Amino acid sequence: MSNTAEVKDSTFQKEVLQADKAVLVDFWAPWCSPCRAMGPHVDKLSQELGDKVKVVKHNTQDEPEVPTKLGVMAIPTFIVFKAGKEVARHTGMLPYDGLKKLVASHV
Repeated sequence: MSNTAEVKDSTFQKEVLQADKAVLVDFWAPWCSPCRAMGPHVDKLSQELGDKVKVVKHNTQDEPEVPTKLGVMAIPTFIVFKAGKEVARHTGMLPYDGLKKLVASHV
């Protein structure tokens, strides 16, 4: 079980696009093995950089509206938002250092 906060389609605008700092969104689904494998990295990043960046998860299976609007075609997909705009995106698994690097330049 993840300790990273979940966002829903209905809270995405407020929690992500209107956030006062950079936000990493992990688009995932419970049936996705690579998504589950990335979970510990996402949690670690949240713990390590939580004061500098907001880290959240978005379940694409239960909440498909936002991922569809954003063109998320495969999971896991990681998108970094800053000031309401997408500033970085990666689809697929990556090592912890790669995930941290995706976010670090936007913090």
